[in-house]
Amino acid sequence: MAPLMRALLFSCLLLLLPSCPVTAFYLPGVAPRDFAPGDQLLVKVNKITSIKTQLPYEYYSLEFCKPDTIINSAENLGEVLRGDRIENSVYMFKMKESKKCKVVGRIEKLSEKSAKVFKSRIKDEYHVNMILDNLPVAVPKTIRNENGDTFSMFDRGFLIGGKASDNEGKFFINNHLSFVIKYHEDAQLSTSRIVGFEVTPHSIKHGYETWEKEKTKLTTCNPMDKQPVTDHQNRQEVAANEEIVFSYDVKFEASKVKWASRWDTYLLMSDNQIHWFSIINSLMIVLFLSGMVAMIMMRTLHRDISKYNQLETQEEAQEETGWKLVHGDVFRPPSQAGLLCVYVGTGVQFFGMTLVTMIFALFGFLSPANRGGLMTAMLMLWVFMGSFAGYSSARLYKMFKGTDWKMNTLKTAFMFPGIIFIVFFILNAIIWGEKSSGAVPFGTMSALVLLWFGISVPLVFVGSYFGFKQPAAEDPVRTNKIPRQIPEQAWYMRPVFSILIGGILPFGAVFIELFFILTSIWLHQFYYIFGFLFIVFLILMVTCAEITIVLCYFQLCSEDYHWWWRAYLTAGSSAFYLFLYAAFYFFTKLDITKVASGVLYFGYMVIISYSFFVLTGTIGFYACYWFVRTIYASVKID
Repeated sequence: MAPLMRALLFSCLLLLLPSCPVTAFYLPGVAPRDFAPGDQLLVKVNKITSIKTQLPYEYYSLEFCKPDTIINSAENLGEVLRGDRIENSVYMFKMKESKKCKVVGRIEKLSEKSAKVFKSRIKDEYHVNMILDNLPVAVPKTIRNENGDTFSMFDRGFLIGGKASDNEGKFFINNHLSFVIKYHEDAQLSTSRIVGFEVTPHSIKHGYETWEKEKTKLTTCNPMDKQPVTDHQNRQEVAANEEIVFSYDVKFEASKVKWASRWDTYLLMSDNQIHWFSIINSLMIVLFLSGMVAMIMMRTLHRDISKYNQLETQEEAQEETGWKLVHGDVFRPPSQAGLLCVYVGTGVQFFGMTLVTMIFALFGFLSPANRGGLMTAMLMLWVFMGSFAGYSSARLYKMFKGTDWKMNTLKTAFMFPGIIFIVFFILNAIIWGEKSSGAVPFGTMSALVLLWFGISVPLVFVGSYFGFKQPAAEDPVRTNKIPRQIPEQAWYMRPVFSILIGGILPFGAVFIELFFILTSIWLHQFYYIFGFLFIVFLILMVTCAEITIVLCYFQLCSEDYHWWWRAYLTAGSSAFYLFLYAAFYFFTKLDITKVASGVLYFGYMVIISYSFFVLTGTIGFYACYWFVRTIYASVKID
């Protein structure tokens, strides 16, 4: 969590010194490293991953060559939750010293169990992830478009092996790695910075005369030969009792790419043109619809308020009509008022976490270079936003004339996190049963519980205490003692239909961006356009507010004053469409084969959809609450 604390400190300095000119700055905890010729470079290995199973495993869960002592790198909370397990490896280079046909070790006799595991991982298309100077390894490939033009792309990580196309049941392992390390040289200091880490994997059945560990001379790969290693040689089969020799080449290339731009290769792995045009198109449509809705509402409301105030000045008595007719019941507390307070308070907590996280992301503190930073920031901000949840929930609870504020506070502190924790615990048990590195260790789980009970819950109580001490908000009109009877509603104004209709437009504001977010999560790609995400978030807020206000206005005009819960559910119903889209994405874009992986996907999407429901519902509720108070305070009522 140290990178996050440095990020917080750095952002505070930026706010305190707004007039200072800033030319450039490096991400906290990701400062550049300078290497002199001959300096040792250590390649670290991370989890192996597959988009077919979504279950990561530790690198050494397979029988790869191991160093004498395996050293685990210190990982932050976000990295552990993502399933990262970073360890040292047998691949060690020296700066600017190219090597060819370097042997790192061998498996003398592959056991039947290890061969079976290797075949299973190769069949599921698992990728090996390596790290050098905080850069993940990338595999270059050439893509040809419809016009016949070619351009370079990069895959994150390399395949463990492949399956033979002609012989069924035969699997081959990529036991020879051709590394290319690109560096940018500083002529004045005679030092270099690593700006690229690429690899091309090969499968070669190595031969040798005598085994001398790392000094072994291979007959299948001559260090003096200038011909590069190719895939036309005999490939190394994965089978029981097979001997597998692991080797590598390393080549250093000078590059004009500067250190600050070295992540561009990884961030351009997707089709950015489609991304940009799709988002702009979506934003323009939503902005146009929001503008139209706002204009219609302002003109209609202005006419209603003017008409009602003119009727009050006339001598003859006029019968009240429209939304003014329910002024004596519109602020009547709803059924399950305490539960509504809990959800509103939780939504405020979630909104605060989301807003601050996006601000940090805009400043670059949560870029992909800072592994685990995004997850760590979200968890810590959620914990520290507990005071806002307690304050908001208590204020609303007191307005509803509630008295047992301590019980309301307990529900606010435990209901939403408790549901999320139960689902997460079940999913973690499934991952643990699969013996995946994605399973959260007991120590990390204990740390999460400690953050919840030790920091979040006390902060909720502190916020609730101060919120309940504040005077209750006074309603602009008096509430009648006897509830008014609600007339029969038209079919299109009934709760289920209007709630489901209300969620379509907020979902439309985010569904294109949602595609790229799901792709980054489930297809192991980097997400980095936080500026567009922030704009989409603002549009989502405006859309939730406006659609909720419009439907609330129509509801009040039809003399239905039960608007409290419907305001929350109208905007929150967009989460229903989010989950439906996630199911559509699962069946059309993913190639998940295991039942456990499918359960994990839908389990995590339930958590995301539930969180989205709380966020959007709270935005819609507060917008509608402000709207109702404003219109009833604008007319003269005896």
